[in-house]
Amino acid sequence: MRPTPILIFVCLLNLTAPVVVRAQSESQAIARRRTPVVEVFQKAKDAVVNIATTQIIEVRDDPFGFDGFFDFPMFPGRPHTRKFKATSIGSGFVLHPAGYIVTNAHVVSRTTQQKVIFADQTEYDAKIVAIDHERDLAVLKIQPRHPLKPLKLGTSSDLMIGETAIAIGNPLGYQHTGTAGVVSALNRDLQVPGERGGKQAVFKGLIQTDASINPGNSGGPLLNVLGELIGINTAIRADAQNIGFAIPVDRLREILPQMLDVERRYHIIIGLKVADDGGCRVREVAAGSPAAQAGIEVGDVITGIADETVHSDIDYHIAMIGRHAGDRLTVRLVRGGQAREVVLEPAKRPRPDGGRLLVERFGIFAAPVTAEDSRRFGIRNLRGLIVTDVERGGPADRAGVRPGEAIVQIGRRQPASLDEVGELLDDVHRGEGVVIVTIRRVPFGLERRQVVISAR
Repeated sequence: MRPTPILIFVCLLNLTAPVVVRAQSESQAIARRRTPVVEVFQKAKDAVVNIATTQIIEVRDDPFGFDGFFDFPMFPGRPHTRKFKATSIGSGFVLHPAGYIVTNAHVVSRTTQQKVIFADQTEYDAKIVAIDHERDLAVLKIQPRHPLKPLKLGTSSDLMIGETAIAIGNPLGYQHTGTAGVVSALNRDLQVPGERGGKQAVFKGLIQTDASINPGNSGGPLLNVLGELIGINTAIRADAQNIGFAIPVDRLREILPQMLDVERRYHIIIGLKVADDGGCRVREVAAGSPAAQAGIEVGDVITGIADETVHSDIDYHIAMIGRHAGDRLTVRLVRGGQAREVVLEPAKRPRPDGGRLLVERFGIFAAPVTAEDSRRFGIRNLRGLIVTDVERGGPADRAGVRPGEAIVQIGRRQPASLDEVGELLDDVHRGEGVVIVTIRRVPFGLERRQVVISAR
């Protein structure tokens, strides 16, 4: 007796039902395994990068073990030197779709080449846009073939001890490794050794986490369970386990405008200060500035500049990169709920006179380092300024600065010209303390001094 069509249909249903149930069961099991940490990693991994750097190191084969840092002209003959390439790894993350990457300063400091490698193994050459050694942060730029997906910046002001923290990076070269732990403590201070055995640096207000961090994680993101950036991984305690430290994201927000200071970088005047307050909100307009002349007002929310869309203060600063005096920029903004457009034309910023500012602020007369100065100090390619005279009784004189010393650092930077000094001191106000580092010849060697001089 032949089975009816209805019976055949029922048989087929009975055969496929276990498959459907099994697929549903597996899907439910995967969904249950998909924890918040998994979600964060999947969402953030394409915005995390491996940073491979190359440094040219020159080593002198001298019998005294000074590794080529000093020249000793009193010894006849020229010591043999060897150069070799040293490679290192670090991590970073996408700050902006246009190809801006954030990492640690110590990851890219003193390097000659930087490569940024994404999770899909796409590689880009990168260049350093800005670097802040004191806060151990750097911004790189690549030329992506398509817009990138940046990490969302969170806040570190409301972090809770015990909340989940996720680190993504390239520990020991194992690319795109995810680890999880908790925020272990807040506001930690950490001393790290200086280069060549120099003075220790002190990083303050760090986040402590037990999320596993190793060499190679430096510069990578520390995220919360919402996938928001809360910190930049920077250091570990080598003599401990699971004690790592991250720079709070609020510090990155605070210093990015200084690092991407387009007015100084491109010698233009705009006259705007903005804040990320529900968008890119104007918080200050300088009287008589190009922004004021364009009709921009405090409280306006900027939504676009030229062909760039602006959602935040970071977008604003990046949109202004590469602009020049005389450019006519269409600025889109919202005021009182109504969209408007104005035309902003940056003005030329006069270059500050660094020599005059050194005298006015500190009583220092200086000139750029020459080849003869480098030989006198025994340091090849010495970078800085030579103190030619000091005003008697002035701030520098009281701090012990003397003619013949070399100024190798002012604030966080190492100026090699009076133009650079002008940019550094232009916004220094009366009574403000400025760190100045000098070196001087002393019997049997050199002395490095760091003083804080109050501007007058």
